[in-house]
Amino acid sequence: MNRTVAIRVLLGLFAVLLIVALVFNFLPALSNLNSSASSGTPALKVNGETVTSQELDKIRTQNPVLGSASTGVLGDDFKTLIVDQQVLQVLLRQAAKDEKVDRSVVNDQVTQIRKQNNLTDNAAWTNALKSQGYGSDSAFREYVRSQLAIQAKAKAIQAAAPKPTDEQLKLYYALNSASLLNDPKIVARAIVVADKAKADALLKQAQGGADFAQLASANSLENKDRGGALGPVENGTPRPVAQVALPTEVGAAAFAKTTGGLTDVVASGGKFYIVKVEKFIPAAPKTFEEAKSTITDAVTTQLKNEAIESWLDGLKQNVKIETVDPTWKFSNPTVAVVNGQNVPYAEAVSSMIANQQFSALLQQAPADQAAPLVNSFLKPTIVQQLIQQYAAPIIVKNQKIALAGTRAELLAGLNAYGARDVKVSDADVLAFYNSNQAQFKNPAKATVSEAVFKDKQQALAFRQDFKSGDFTAAASKAGATVSERGAVTEGDQKLNTALDKAVFATTRLQSAGEGSLSDVVENSGKFSVAYVTDLVKASVKPLASVQDTIRTQLLAQKKSAAGTAFVTAQLKTIKTQDLLSKVLADQTKRVAVVKPTTPGSTPATPAPVTPSTTPSTPANK
Repeated sequence: MNRTVAIRVLLGLFAVLLIVALVFNFLPALSNLNSSASSGTPALKVNGETVTSQELDKIRTQNPVLGSASTGVLGDDFKTLIVDQQVLQVLLRQAAKDEKVDRSVVNDQVTQIRKQNNLTDNAAWTNALKSQGYGSDSAFREYVRSQLAIQAKAKAIQAAAPKPTDEQLKLYYALNSASLLNDPKIVARAIVVADKAKADALLKQAQGGADFAQLASANSLENKDRGGALGPVENGTPRPVAQVALPTEVGAAAFAKTTGGLTDVVASGGKFYIVKVEKFIPAAPKTFEEAKSTITDAVTTQLKNEAIESWLDGLKQNVKIETVDPTWKFSNPTVAVVNGQNVPYAEAVSSMIANQQFSALLQQAPADQAAPLVNSFLKPTIVQQLIQQYAAPIIVKNQKIALAGTRAELLAGLNAYGARDVKVSDADVLAFYNSNQAQFKNPAKATVSEAVFKDKQQALAFRQDFKSGDFTAAASKAGATVSERGAVTEGDQKLNTALDKAVFATTRLQSAGEGSLSDVVENSGKFSVAYVTDLVKASVKPLASVQDTIRTQLLAQKKSAAGTAFVTAQLKTIKTQDLLSKVLADQTKRVAVVKPTTPGSTPATPAPVTPSTTPSTPANK
């Protein structure tokens, strides 16, 4: 698990009620990470504290991805991550061991858990505990106490985080102003009545030019004293209102009128609404002062996350891990070095497992077949991303940029910072529009009947002879099989490719009565003629209707390119090493000589084991 994910897990512990969810597998992934020590076969010692094979096996078996392979390259990867995360859990417990948690708080939590899980009966409670690996009620209470202690410790770490500076707040606003928006608003009036027929009649009057305010004053159940104005009237004009001022269905209809106008009659809550939108006011960026509270909360959260990440890094700095059970011997080498900071391989594995492409690949191919693809394509990209993340705090410090947050948050901030001056001009929009007309095409449409002849000459003769009348009857009489294709859109595959092209992508249609005939086209040894009516030719959407979409698309592309270029340039000033090739080569050799023994299984003839110390990859602050 990378630090960002670990932080999310840890922050989740702050909500006391979430601890309830962690129990009994309501949230299996988090439950696995927080399993308490139970009796079993010793597998590891973490700073002298025993971790059992049963604890590690439970993580594997309850996670479908981690349980998908126990041997080979991916099995080795999964073992690395399983051990790494159980080590982290032990380190968290050890770090919080001196936190005082009142027994009454623990008892309250246990009582709440029992009630919410319908386990007030002592026998049912005992059975549930045993099914989750807790030997007794007291063992479970110790687990709850340890989680509350971790929560208290982490809260203290967060509380000690620095407060946002003015520079951080202003930069956050500058980089995120496009997403800090006021709600769109409308200047509008509404007529509200209790009868559908009356609403329909009033709508017809409004559509016919009747004064809407007068209609509202005479008929509306709401705001009739101000001519149906949704907002208070000032100087003769209603004040703008946000969508929340209207019932959900009514608001959706009214705010769809971005150019103004009347809605249809909309039913909601037993009433019937007609809204006349006089002016639509799009969402606009808030001023700094308007957004300051939101900005302060966001940067404060980033600083707290940064403090937690630094704490987690420190916990692993000098950890001593001893392997007791050789089947759980693992390798967590340094996969990259950034300015002297080691990036542990387990972080790459965690990012790999969180990647949607990896999950999709495992669904399509067995683990042994997926591994080469993962090693060749996915892991190199992930390691480069981790290198950038580890470099981000260094770049921020060197460039004196007022960003805050975890490594991942800082990297995202640097990308935004590098793209802060990017603009899209009208000329850019026009050039893109002219170069990509196919993207903005309204496809051709028509109603099509297809006559299929066995003989080409028959088809040609029919096309030449048919001038008007009943196409189906005439084609059938000429020996064809006729199929009514109905409404067809260019490229929708209702017609075979050749016939689709003959109907929509040619100027050779031959007039025939109320429609036209296509050329004769061959398809699988037979010959087709299409009869086309109601033809609407393809057209290109006008620039005005798509320019906002183009501008948004171009801005995202240009910002991505500029941000990447900025980070890449800054990386050149930092010494980095990508050690993935060596890590994978060593793994290949190691996996090749390992017998396919499932971790935690008992060998037929146990051999004496001498605990061996496995050096960890220290996390760097």
